[in-house]
Amino acid sequence: MFRNNYDNDAVTFSPQGRIFQVEYAQEAVKQGSVVVGLVNKTHAVLVGLKRNAEELSSYQKKIIEVDSHLGIAIAGLASDARVLSNFMKQQCLGSRLTYGRPLPVGRITTQIADRAQINTQQYGKRPYGVGLLVAGVDEAGPHLFEFQPSGLTNEMLACAIGARSQMARTYLERNLDKFADSSRDELITHGLKALKETLSQDKELTVDNTSVGVVGLAGEGAKGKIENFKLYEGQACASLLEALEQSESSAETGGESMEVDS
Repeated sequence: MFRNNYDNDAVTFSPQGRIFQVEYAQEAVKQGSVVVGLVNKTHAVLVGLKRNAEELSSYQKKIIEVDSHLGIAIAGLASDARVLSNFMKQQCLGSRLTYGRPLPVGRITTQIADRAQINTQQYGKRPYGVGLLVAGVDEAGPHLFEFQPSGLTNEMLACAIGARSQMARTYLERNLDKFADSSRDELITHGLKALKETLSQDKELTVDNTSVGVVGLAGEGAKGKIENFKLYEGQACASLLEALEQSESSAETGGESMEVDS
C-alpha cells in the first residue's frame, strides 16, 4: 500500500492528481455486503444482505430509518454509517421543529455530502469509509441517491454498492425499463432478484440475512399522501421471499412452455 508518502493524509494530492485516502475509503465500501436500491414513479425500495461476524453474533444492520419519509442502506464501516445516520436524524428533526415539514431528500443528501467533503480538505481528518443509498419521498415524488466517501452524490434510477455489486448492477441494467411502471410488490421482487444475483453458490436469501425498506406514495398518483418508510426484517421478510420464489417459478414455467411451443 506504499504510495511514496502521498497517502499519509487526506489533503495531499499525488502527482497524478489523486487523493489516495479517499480511494482507500472507497475500497472499504467495496468490502461491505451488498445493498441495492430501486425507484419507480410511486415508490423507492432498499434491499440489503446482512452479515454476521460469527455464528454466535447477531446480523449487522444494513437499512436504517432516518425519518418517516426517508431511509438509508449502508455498505462499508458500520460505525461511520452510525455517525452519518445520527447527523441525518438531527437535521430531519430540526426541519420538522423549525419549519413544520419534512426535509427534502436532495437537501439532506447534499448536507451529508458537504460533511464528508470537508474531511478531504482538513488535515488530521479522514474520509468516511461508508457508502450510502438514500431513499425517500418528498413533494417531487420518490428519490434514490448514491453517496460516496469523496462527497459525490448522484440521483439514480437503480443502484447497487458493496461486495459483488457488479452482478446486481448487471441485472438492474438489463431490467431497467420494467421498473418505472411496476407496482410496489413488483419493485421489491426486482430488488430481491438483483440481490440474489450477488450470492455465492452455497448461499441463499433467508429471513435472517435479508433486509428490505420501502417508502413511497400511498395509492396510484396520490400526490401528497406519503406512505411512511417501512422496514422488513426477520419473519416480516418471509412473505416477500415467498413472492420472489413464486415469481421465479412462474418465469421458469413460462420459459419451458415457450420451448415446447417452439
